[in-house]
Parts: sequence; C-alpha cells; structure tokens
Amino acid sequence: MPRVLFTGGGTAGHVTPNIALLEAAIGKNWQVAYVGSAAGIEREMIGALGIPYYPVASGKLRRYFSWQNFIDPFFILWGMLQSVVLCLRLRPDAVFSKGGFVSVPLVVAAWLLRVPVISHESDVTPGLANRLTYPFCRKICVTFEATVRYLPRGKVNVTGTPVRRSLVAGDAAAGLEFLGFSGEKPVLLVFGGSLGAATINNQTRRALPVLLQAFDVVHVVGNGNLETSIEQPGNVNHYVQKEFVGEQFGHVLAAAAVVVSRAGANSLYELLMTRKPHLLIPLGKAASRGDQLDNARVFADLGFSRVLYEEDLMGNDKSVDVFVESIKDVLVHSEEITARLQSFEIKDSVNLIIELIQESV
Repeated sequence: MPRVLFTGGGTAGHVTPNIALLEAAIGKNWQVAYVGSAAGIEREMIGALGIPYYPVASGKLRRYFSWQNFIDPFFILWGMLQSVVLCLRLRPDAVFSKGGFVSVPLVVAAWLLRVPVISHESDVTPGLANRLTYPFCRKICVTFEATVRYLPRGKVNVTGTPVRRSLVAGDAAAGLEFLGFSGEKPVLLVFGGSLGAATINNQTRRALPVLLQAFDVVHVVGNGNLETSIEQPGNVNHYVQKEFVGEQFGHVLAAAAVVVSRAGANSLYELLMTRKPHLLIPLGKAASRGDQLDNARVFADLGFSRVLYEEDLMGNDKSVDVFVESIKDVLVHSEEITARLQSFEIKDSVNLIIELIQESV
C-alpha cells in the first residue's frame, strides 16, 4: 500500500486538483497525508477530507522589492528542515506537488532523501514555484499541450487537470433547483475564483439591471464580498449571490448557458471540459505574472474562448455596454463555440496521474 504525501497551496487552484487525486487515492486504500502552510486556504479545504495535515514554514519569492524578500529565504530553509524530519518520520514512497511556494520545501526535502516527486503545472506558462522545483522532480504533469515546450524533455506528461467527481456529475435541473431559478431564461454564471475579483464583481453589479432583462444571474463573489444592498423585487428570484459554491458547483455550472470567469488554469480547464461557452476576463500583469493573459490568448486563438481585458472595463463610461455586449455575443454564438469546444481532448487526468505516482513507487 503506497504512502504518498500531497502538497500545494496558496490558492484554491493549487488545492482542488489535489482533492480529486486524494479521493481516488483514498479509494485505493493508499496511506495519504497533506503538507501545507499553517494558515493557508489549503488547510481549511483539506480538513474536510479527514486526512492527516502537516504544516511547514514557507516563504515567497516576489518579483518586486519587499523587505520580506530578505526574510522569506530563512522560512524556506526552516520549512525544508521541517520537511526532512517529516519525510524521515512518515517515510513516504512518493510526493505529489501541485505547486505554490508551500510545495518547495517538501519537494527539495524529498529529493534529498531520494523520494520520487511528481509535480503538476496547470497554466500554459509555468509558475515560478514550479520552475524552481522541476530539477528535483521525476515526472512533470501538464494540463495543456502548449506547455510542453517550456519544460525539460523526457519528464513531461500531458495529463490534463484532475477534476472533482462532483463537477463531472453536474445536473442542470439540480442546479436550477439549488439557485431557485425557473429555467425560463438562460442562466449567466459569473465568478472570479476563490477570492473573488473586484473588477468583475463591480462590473456585474453595475450591469445587473440590463443583464436581468436577458438572463437569470448567479454571481459567485468570493469570501466577504456579498453586497447586501442588492435586493430582488417581488417574489421571483432572478439574481443570486454566493460567496462560494462547494459541492453544488457542478450542478450550477451545468445549468449555466454562459459563464464569465477569470482565466486561471483550473477554472479554464473546467469550462473546456464541460464545453461551456464563456467569456474570460484575465487578471492583468499589474496584479500577476501574466499567466492568465497567456491562458486566455492561447484558447482565444483556438476559438474556444472569448476574451475581454480588464483595461476595457476601467475608466470607461461605456464599459457597462462593452461588458453586456460581450456576454450577449457569447450567447448568440454559443452553438458555434460549443462545436469548437467539442474538439478539445479531455483526458482521464485522475487515473493518468494516479498511475504515474504508482509507477514511481
């Protein structure tokens, strides 16, 4: 029975694929545990699985000047020491890393102790934390074929991204019931990731009177971002706000006719996999390394995605019109977009990665 440590954190995108893999590993009676940060989002998300969780120290290498850049290397070194002790105590047969800076100490510690490491990169262009760990990995799994050219030859496997069973089993009728929608209007799903997206939230609220003429709207705003002043007239529900949607998200996605989303790799892969016509509003370089711009560009070129850039929604009196017309354009061309999405190859990601882990043991 393999003993496998899983790691990854910082955002939900580094954790949800691990949850899909952990569910499969637990089903195979593997001995599993999770290594993450003491206060990161991963601790709360993994806690629901009831598996052992071990926090280690971690730092972050920023691309801008910060005094913390002088301190964080010491946290990383301390995290490596903690990870070495953890590996000696738990004696794992393999480590699976989904990325984020919390994964770096464990990956290096596993390599030092000759424990095989398999990592996964979701984005089209690899992130810094993953790039730092690639020399220590035996296998590197990627979501998209376009990523292969950025990585060392001989290590790369195109596996897609592991997706939760609840997403695959989404039911539109159950989604409508959960939301309280009648189904008479097409459903517009707007979400900006686990932390929400202020630009998307604000624009949706400004455009809501116009959007509600054509859609029933479900708006996933992120933790702490509910706007309680928005009320529904009468008894008919046409607009629903949620901070977060958990196990019901597959049903909500199945009910949606059009989706507005950030262009994070995991969210994008879920949209491609479920063949959902969508409008991407990628996070710009001012607030990120530009990975969402790369993701959006690749799939817009393939005709899978429509893209609207943040700069088109800021400081522009006509931004509401641009936002609404972009959404309506996706609805009008939804059949054409869905036909293109049918050509996107969906892989059995969970089993492919589970097999790679098993082969490495």
